Amino acid sequence: MTVHATPGRHVLADFRGVPAARLTDAKALEAQLIAAAQAAGAQVLSAHFHHFGEGAGVTGVVMLSESHISIHSWPEHQFAALDIFMCGAALPELALAHLQTALAPETVRVTTVARG
Repeated sequence: MTVHATPGRHVLADFRGVPAARLTDAKALEAQLIAAAQAAGAQVLSAHFHHFGEGAGVTGVVMLSESHISIHSWPEHQFAALDIFMCGAALPELALAHLQTALAPETVRVTTVARG
């Protein structure tokens, strides 16, 4: 059995009351998640984002050396679900703060789970 020396933190965030226009632009969301990873001190490996069509939401993931950041958006409900999992020296809370500033939700619900 492998024991990891550095456990990670898994931050789950529900953003409600996000302006719909901020939840439909896959390229802008990709740039914001990459910037959030960099703000957290994480190393970006790759990214993949999918837009579901006119007025619809986006699903995307940024793969990190330290794990990942993902988003699923529902602009019709002004809602985004974010998943920020990082280990090592990266700070997922800084990524969350960056995304909260960028997306400007009215309310945020956060659950943090220690992993490892």
